[in-house]
Amino acid sequence: MTNGQWVRPDYSAQKIATWPQRLSERGYETAAIGKMHFYPWMERMGFDYKSVTEDKRWPHIRDDYYHFLRRNGSRKYTGLEHKDYQKNKGAVISCNPWELSWDHFVGEEAASYLERLDGSAPFAMMVGFTGPHCPYDPNTEFVESIDEEKIPEPVEGNSKDCPGVKIKNHAANRQRWNGIELDGWTREQKRRVRRHYAGLVQQIDHEVGRILQVLENKGQLDNTLVIFSSDHGDYVGDHDMAGKGSFYEGSCHIPMIVCEPGRHSPAVCDDLVELTDITSTILVSAGCDLPNCLDSIPLPGIGVGRKNGTEFPQRDCVIGAVADGCMYFDGTWKYAKYATGEMVLFNLDEDPEESRNLVRDPAHVERLIACENALNTRYFDLMFAGHRDKVVDGDNSLWSDRAFGKEGYRRTYPQPW
Repeated sequence: MTNGQWVRPDYSAQKIATWPQRLSERGYETAAIGKMHFYPWMERMGFDYKSVTEDKRWPHIRDDYYHFLRRNGSRKYTGLEHKDYQKNKGAVISCNPWELSWDHFVGEEAASYLERLDGSAPFAMMVGFTGPHCPYDPNTEFVESIDEEKIPEPVEGNSKDCPGVKIKNHAANRQRWNGIELDGWTREQKRRVRRHYAGLVQQIDHEVGRILQVLENKGQLDNTLVIFSSDHGDYVGDHDMAGKGSFYEGSCHIPMIVCEPGRHSPAVCDDLVELTDITSTILVSAGCDLPNCLDSIPLPGIGVGRKNGTEFPQRDCVIGAVADGCMYFDGTWKYAKYATGEMVLFNLDEDPEESRNLVRDPAHVERLIACENALNTRYFDLMFAGHRDKVVDGDNSLWSDRAFGKEGYRRTYPQPW
């Protein structure tokens, strides 16, 4: 539930396979390019090829981007090294020119990998861009092209909702990785941050276009499943916060665009999905069987969402969890509670800006209880599943197992699902 949690280092010995390993067994060439958050960062995690450009918060990692900058007489810069960083709440112009920027390097590495492929085997590539993240440091040309009129105003919300969550957000932003004081920031400062964030998004648009162009040039675009998503959003001033970490829309509602081979007309799917559903989508599209331990369902509305002509079951709700909070969302009603003791209940159909917290409204007591019950039911299942590998007697069979009663018995680990 944090960036610091990772798969155990002896995962292979414990018969745990990553999705690139499973695809390799099906004859795929696999690559991971860009931001990975692997621990240690140089781990391959089953990928055949890796080019790493780690997070802006890890300036001292000697990854592929570090060596690229060194060869070109430059280095990584932290946010605090930029002019007017504090004054502009992290909205600055990158110290490195575009040709040496984080996202341009990632895009070039991805394009170069595709250009080297000879087509003798199918491929699977994961590309992670670091850009839309504090510090908000696009290059000048991508900021100047932003149409100010198209940038929405920050969501004001309700200043009385979750003051503890906001205090924690401001305190987190003061830490060394960011070093920004958000108390009292102005509308103009928020607008600048949002403009620079939009500039970072445009930089990714540019590089994604470059990757798709290479696929088209190689005649593979109509033969490739492309999934565009993110791991989190950014408040960029919404509810007077920056970054992410709660279940307000700006933080947890992320983009999801799928380009499916053979589909030439656009369509919109409003079904509930989670980021984890990408994993099963990749596996099914590559012809892999889904491990029964996965809490992941292939994305609906596309060809891989069917098995033997039948649609996979779909979600009736989304459960979210971070280190200090959890959420239930059914597509209309969002209920979240935090370690601060604070709770919110929003009807997103009627209140998309989450400014009317109904958790104490007597007219919605039954709805609140229903959401709490639904969250608890699923949450306790997930907590148990999260520790399933450590269970000694998964199917209550040890009482009749003669081997268990003998000296020298060794338990099964991890316990299979």
